[in-house]
Order: sequence, then C-alpha cells, then structure tokens
Amino acid sequence: MSSWLWARWLFLRALGLIFFSAFYSLAFQIHGLIGERGILPADPYLHGLFSVLGPIESLWYAPTILWINASDAMLGLIVVAGIAAAALLVFNVWPRLTVAICTLLFLSCIGALQVFSAYQSDGMLLEAGFLSYFCAPRGFRPGLGTGDPPSRFSLFMLRWEWFRIYFESGLVKILSGDPTWRNFTAMDNYYQNGPLPSWLGWYVQQMPHWYHAGTVVFTFFVELLLVWAAFLPRRFRVGCFVIVTALQIGIITTANYAFLNYLVLVLGVLLLDDQTLARVGFPPPRQAKPLERSKIYQRAEVGILGTAFYATIVAFLMGGSSSILALPDRLLSPFRIANAYGLFAVMTPARYEIEFQGSNDGVNWKAYPFRYKPQDPKERPGFYAPYQPRFDWNLWFASLAPWQANTWVVLTEERLLEGSSSVLGLFRSDPFKGKPPSMVRTVLWQYWFTDLATKNRTGDWWRRQEVGPFSPSVVRGPDGLPTVNEAQFP
Repeated sequence: MSSWLWARWLFLRALGLIFFSAFYSLAFQIHGLIGERGILPADPYLHGLFSVLGPIESLWYAPTILWINASDAMLGLIVVAGIAAAALLVFNVWPRLTVAICTLLFLSCIGALQVFSAYQSDGMLLEAGFLSYFCAPRGFRPGLGTGDPPSRFSLFMLRWEWFRIYFESGLVKILSGDPTWRNFTAMDNYYQNGPLPSWLGWYVQQMPHWYHAGTVVFTFFVELLLVWAAFLPRRFRVGCFVIVTALQIGIITTANYAFLNYLVLVLGVLLLDDQTLARVGFPPPRQAKPLERSKIYQRAEVGILGTAFYATIVAFLMGGSSSILALPDRLLSPFRIANAYGLFAVMTPARYEIEFQGSNDGVNWKAYPFRYKPQDPKERPGFYAPYQPRFDWNLWFASLAPWQANTWVVLTEERLLEGSSSVLGLFRSDPFKGKPPSMVRTVLWQYWFTDLATKNRTGDWWRRQEVGPFSPSVVRGPDGLPTVNEAQFP
C-alpha cells in the first residue's frame, strides 16, 4: 500500500515558504495599500460595510480580524505574526497549528485588501492552507508524522485543487471564445503583455510563430489531457509530474506571477508516493502504529471536506447562481477556500502602462519611478517572483479598462499630492524629495518588446508610445487640499 509521508513533508515545508513570501511582500506594501494613509484605508472600508450590511453580514463578507482594530500597528502585527508562523511551518514546528494560523492571518489581509486581492493566486493559497490543516500531522515536532499519516480525503482534495487549476484553465480557454487560442496565436505576444515580464521572457518572445503555436498545443495537452494522470497508477503520475514541473519552471523563468506557479509546482509533489521518492534517495519511512482519530473528528473532516468538494464543482458550473444548489458556494465564497479557476481565458492583446507624474508648473513633469513595472525602455526586466508587488500588478489590470472602473488610481494621485509616505513607499523613490508637487496626473503608454536588432543597436528592451491621459489630474486647491479635475473627463 502506498504512503505519502515524504510528499506531505516536502509540500508543507514549501507551503510555509510560500506563505512566508506572501507575508514578506505585504510587509513592504500593506500600509501603502490599506493603511491609515494608504490608497484604500481598511478602517473606513470596514465601517462602510458595517453601516450597509450590518454586523453579521459584514463580518461574513469581509472575514478579517481587522474588525477589532485596523490601525497601522495592527496591520504590522498581522504581517509579523504571519511571517513568524510561516517560518515555524517551514521548520516543521506544530505544523497543523501553524498552517491554520498562516491561513487565518492571510485571510485577514485578503479580506481587507479590497481590489488589491482580486487575484486567483490568493484563492489558491487560501484553499491550499485550509486543506493542509486536515493533511498536516498533529504534534509539536512530528517529524514525518509516521504515526499520523494524511487522510485519503485530505490528500485527494489537495490533488483535486491541483487538477482544477490546470483543467479548468484549459476549459475556459475554449469556452471563452478567444480567437487567439483557436488560431494558435495566443502565445505570440504573451511574454511582453503579461503583468511583469522577465528578461528571459524577452528572449523567448523573439522565437518564430511556429514555436509559440507549439506552446499553445502543449498547453492544451497538459491542461486538458495530461493532468488526468493524477488519478492513474504510479508510472503515469510520475511522468505527469516531470512534465508539469518542467512547464512550471518555464513559466517561472519567463514571467513573474508571484507565488502562483510555485504553489502549483509544489502541489504537484503530492503525486509522488514514498516508494517513488525512495528511488531518488529519500529513506523509506519507518513503520509506526497510526494514532487513533475519534469518530467525531473523522465525520467532521468528511463533512467539511465533502462540502468544500461540492462547492468547488458548483463554483465552476454555477458560479454566481442564486439557486439553492449553489448555496454552499455562496456561503464559502468570501473565505476563498473552494474556488473556480481559469487562468488566461482571454489573452491580453496589448501592453499598456499607467505612469504617475507630478509638476509644480504644469509644464515640467517628473515621473514617479516604479519598483517593478516596465517604465524606462533601457531597464532590463527583472525576476521578482514569488514576491508579489500588488500595487504594480493592479496598475496592469487598471490599464486594460477605463479609469472609472479603477477610481483607486485617482486616490493614488491624491495621496501623492498629500505626500503620503506609505504610498510613496510603493514607488522606487520620491522624485520631489519629500516636497509634494502642486499637481499630479497619470499618462497612459503602450509598450512593446524591442527586437534583437534594435536592442543590439540601442540597448533598449522596450519601445513605448504615449497614448494620452488615463484619469483626471489632481491639483492642490487654494485650501491646500487635493482637488480632482473632473472636467478633464466629462
């Protein structure tokens, strides 16, 4: 009979590292995003929910311990506690407790981050953390947990998450009707148009069309066919793991999707049983008498995981439905532990960038330099994942829609005019050296990767063209307060 002790051990250590990266990246951003002087402060957001929804529904809609206190100090405390819990999980200290703490603290951040948590990767991590509570061994220092092996249902649910990320992503590519997937051109400009390209992605972008068309075929093969090997005998699972791991490494090296691909990669480790890992040097686990689990716990686990399993199916097939059949999905939706997935259903046709600029005279404008986004055409794209720069990511999404759908961009202009140190910390530097300008505006640019000849001649990684203003400018009024120039966009 197969055992999965080493796979579980490896997965939980890697999950701890992923939680660590998530909290670590929030440590440098959360005050600028939802702090007291941030773009979308958490405290007024929660008070607004309370006044509209009431105490019970608002707590369900935004499940966060920030209801107790949403100050900058509490935000910092949550992040520090999350980093500490993640480190303990990495070192296998009380893994069941620490993975629960990581999940609850991350949920508290996500529940208050508003538009800065609208990513599928956040749901993936919360779902994995929730399911891992049932999979993790009991005890303070359990080692491999030979006396407390993972239950079959909890292992299945983690593999089920892994399977859905792939398979549902494959389905939505077909169901979306995006012609680029059907005519095999979806990958032709994928590397330059993603949120945060890497310099290696620049080189892959130079490949001919036949190569990119081949990656489309390979993507469909993996997402719609190969992943079914997760439910087949060992040799098929091992072959599947090798192929999908190579795919994830390729994605990681050509783009920066935060911790998403790292999480998908380590979920795949759960395809490997102890007998397989013994062939590559892992010692066989010693035999131990399994600890007894109470009937009440076993029934509770089956009931909770069974509900989550049903909700994942409903989320994909009936997401947003008001039917009584979709009730479990609606109830669990704010907790993001039973999700529908669908990566790259529609490919982004062009790359736009929103640049913030400040001025004291309306003639000479200085750009606020980004930390991670493309801006200077000569600056080489970098590698940042698993670090997740949520501000930079959200600007990429905002550039694809009118400013009215992203009013937080105007709020960012206001904070820059106010000289908010928290928001300025989201940028690489302050071009006005602590003396805020009298006006701030946003300019929309379109970006393209250069070709090899241009790069060799000029050193430019990008070429760009100004499109025009993106959102209303903000000026300092006679009273010293920011005033939005709404007449600019009637």
